Amino acid sequence: MNGRITFGVASLAAATLLLESTLTRFLAVAQYYHFAFLVVSLALLGFGASGSILALFPRLHSLNRSADKTDNKVFGGILPLTGLGFAVSVGLAYYVVNFIPFDSYSIAWERRQIIYFVIYYLVLSLPFLFSGLGIGASLAASVGRSHIVYAANLIGSGLGAVIALGALWLAGVPGAMVLSALVGLLVLFSGDTNKWSTLRRLTVISLFVLGSGVFFILTVINLGNHSPVGLTLSPYKGLSQSLRYPGSEVIFGRWNSISRIDIVADAGTRLLPGLSYTFQGLPPPQHGLSLDADSLQPISLVLPGEFNAADYMPEAVAFQLRPNGQVLVLEPGGGLGVLQALAGGAREVTAVISNPLIRKGVEATSQDTAIYSQPGVYVANDTARVFLQRDQNFFDVVYFPLTDAYRPVTSGVYSLSETYDLTIEAFERMLERVDENGIFIITRWLQVPPSESIRTIAAIVTALERGFLVEPDDALVAFRGIQTMTIMVKPEGWDESEVKRIREFTAQNRFDLVWTPGILAEETNRFNILPESSYYQLVRDLLGAEDRITFYKDYPFEITPPTDNQPFFFHFFKWEQTQELLAVLGMMWQPFGGSGYFVLIALLGLVIVFSVVLIFVPVVYMDLLKRRSNIKNIREIEPGFPQAKRWQILVYFGMLGLGFLFVEIPIIQRSILLLGHPIFAFSIVILAILTFSGLGSSLARASWLPRRWIFFALVIMALITPFLFNLLNIAALGLPFVVRVIMVVLTLAPLSVLMGLPFPLGLAWLERMRGKANYDNLIPWAWAINGCASVISAVLAALFALSFGFMTVLLIGAAAYGTAGILYASLRW
Repeated sequence: MNGRITFGVASLAAATLLLESTLTRFLAVAQYYHFAFLVVSLALLGFGASGSILALFPRLHSLNRSADKTDNKVFGGILPLTGLGFAVSVGLAYYVVNFIPFDSYSIAWERRQIIYFVIYYLVLSLPFLFSGLGIGASLAASVGRSHIVYAANLIGSGLGAVIALGALWLAGVPGAMVLSALVGLLVLFSGDTNKWSTLRRLTVISLFVLGSGVFFILTVINLGNHSPVGLTLSPYKGLSQSLRYPGSEVIFGRWNSISRIDIVADAGTRLLPGLSYTFQGLPPPQHGLSLDADSLQPISLVLPGEFNAADYMPEAVAFQLRPNGQVLVLEPGGGLGVLQALAGGAREVTAVISNPLIRKGVEATSQDTAIYSQPGVYVANDTARVFLQRDQNFFDVVYFPLTDAYRPVTSGVYSLSETYDLTIEAFERMLERVDENGIFIITRWLQVPPSESIRTIAAIVTALERGFLVEPDDALVAFRGIQTMTIMVKPEGWDESEVKRIREFTAQNRFDLVWTPGILAEETNRFNILPESSYYQLVRDLLGAEDRITFYKDYPFEITPPTDNQPFFFHFFKWEQTQELLAVLGMMWQPFGGSGYFVLIALLGLVIVFSVVLIFVPVVYMDLLKRRSNIKNIREIEPGFPQAKRWQILVYFGMLGLGFLFVEIPIIQRSILLLGHPIFAFSIVILAILTFSGLGSSLARASWLPRRWIFFALVIMALITPFLFNLLNIAALGLPFVVRVIMVVLTLAPLSVLMGLPFPLGLAWLERMRGKANYDNLIPWAWAINGCASVISAVLAALFALSFGFMTVLLIGAAAYGTAGILYASLRW
């Protein structure tokens, strides 16, 4: 029976992490990135609720202990039932979430959206509730072996995260949802299958055959490049809007492990960001490329020699200044940047694309005009940062084209998205690849008030000051059109003839100068006239500021240059904006009334309330039962909670929940740069941490283990690991992907083994207490505390990372483990 419980727990844990990874992609595509963040809270809130239920009703987990004595009418205990409930609730969640007309944009003024949001949240919590019930009950029932059950939970979870990568690549989100339900059904085999009736056997076999068949069909459709999204998208997503265009159709649709790609034809796509209004011709025919159902990027169906608009694009001046040059184009998406370079006379173009599915989609739908198949074009399937670290060539022009959709600065929808290509360190690497006398060029959207473009300039200026001898004033050129600002940098400094040519180009195309060496105020704000020359004034004040920190602090939006420690380029929120945002709440079309940052605040308040209820309701309920039994002189119905140990249990397991997430989340975030994508970072780091933590858990009862020194070693390793990752980013970023994965796993192994020990050590303490007095609800209550603390810490970690950086989050995590260690050392056994 013990082996079956271990297998059931591992299967249920694997299904849970597979579902969690899948829901991250589900919500990112169907809604927006900040909704994907809800997944962690959803998962752990379900676990917290399961612990509270088990603490209130200890007879539930006693089913597992008596399973061998039953007639197997409940499949041999609660664990198989929770597997069945998990599988059913996954299907229910998928149906309900696609059925409910939830609209995040109108939640601030349309009250029924709040009801939809609550239903959304609760339905998605159901699978995690069932999973928590099964695992928590198994922990409580496995007296003396809880460390092995916990190890099975951790290792199964790690495997589930990796299975998600393959499932998403094969069959997309719908297929991964099906697979998570199938893995959940494996838990049925943790019961005594010898006692199953023929009907029950046929039913289970039929479910597996049906689920496997659906997964296979979805795989064939997806790999055939014509997979439907399979999700109900927000009506404000770019793909939803493009498909409203009469005659538009999706001609390519496919999932991979990290994205969803759709290519839309005949959607009226006419996208040439920054094009001068002096251009009198027609834009070329274009398909639209949508990444994760977001706004379309152009795929221009024209050969470079026929691209007549090229000379009217703002970046054309760079190719005119460096004709017949070698050009590096970073993350060109649908290929417009490569087309510009070839049309501008580039001799050779190297295109760096982190998502190989983009290139596949472009080539499958562009036929003879496929830009990545043109002569002289070389494609590197790497992230920009990995390529810049690995490749040692120099280029006449390094071009970072504008492929992002326009994002209103006040919306905050992308505040939580980390962007390692727009940090100070990223610009340092880009400028290092510029040849002597070469040019770096980037275009960003204009915002009102100025924010995105000014933040970009601030990061570039800081990068120049860190690693180059030139004065930023002499190396920087910036000009704007109606919607975009183009920034050019020559690390060697611009000469007078080049500045003269830039002035001529901007005047011919009606672009307004923002900065050149020796610029005069009257040269600015001439064509696209604003009430005042605010962009020029801001750049002038930025370059001339004696104290940049004060300059950034006094600006109404957060424009401090992002770093690899705080890579949140699109997070512009400051607390000073709170009053203004609350004043317009419900009056704006932007999601949540104007700032995605408030999503975190609202979520934090929500999970704190839920967590307090889930933690203390079992305590209050048991105390009431105890009083009733004493007053009526009736035999005590339930044992209740030991008064003297109550706060020790609460603090210990609460600190473990806080510490684990506060260490794990920064490591995942720091691994994104090294591993190339959030999904890869999540899956590989989770695999490493949970697998080695499982190994640590399995050693928790070893007689040779120096228990009271474990926490000291854990705190030290938590503090050392970030510095090891900094060294990895320097030494290993340019190495092959497999080598980077191995190095990440090996680096995390010592820390992870230690992270797996505190929870089973705490369980052993509770088991000894239960041996002295029949406290059947202690372990479920600890499970609830740990889960709820993890919910709160997941939200707090995001808030602290946005405001103070990942290193601060990790320091708090180490302090939490230190607090738990001090408490553990003071326990009397």
